[in-house]
Amino acid sequence: MKTETTTPTSEFGGVFAQRLSSTRRGARLARLLAVQQMRDWGLTDVAAAELVVAELANNAVTHGRVPGRDFEVRLTLGEGLLRVEVSDTRGEREPRPAAEASRHPAENGYGLPLVAALSTAWGVKGRSVGKTVWATVETR
Repeated sequence: MKTETTTPTSEFGGVFAQRLSSTRRGARLARLLAVQQMRDWGLTDVAAAELVVAELANNAVTHGRVPGRDFEVRLTLGEGLLRVEVSDTRGEREPRPAAEASRHPAENGYGLPLVAALSTAWGVKGRSVGKTVWATVETR
């Protein structure tokens, strides 16, 4: 397990990245490590970002899992915003926009509408292998 962490060089800035196994335990660990990193950066209100990390990590291990392949969580701290990125190896399974997903909660759950409500923006970007689902959350 390789962790990449940079300490903020000023009041703002810093990157944390961790690859984890695509399991429920890996998703839980992603949330715990993210919360610890946010606290290490001095953030005081991390509840919204914690839920965003938890939902995106859970989606990665539930819908983006390829046996034997890890997923990655990456946090980037900026001025007033935290960018949360979760990458998995299933590029063909992109999440639907929150408005569309919220019309069918029994089929899709409430995860992406929750991410949309807690973040200032969210989206999906392709990678050479897989995809990255990202969200930005205001920080305090």
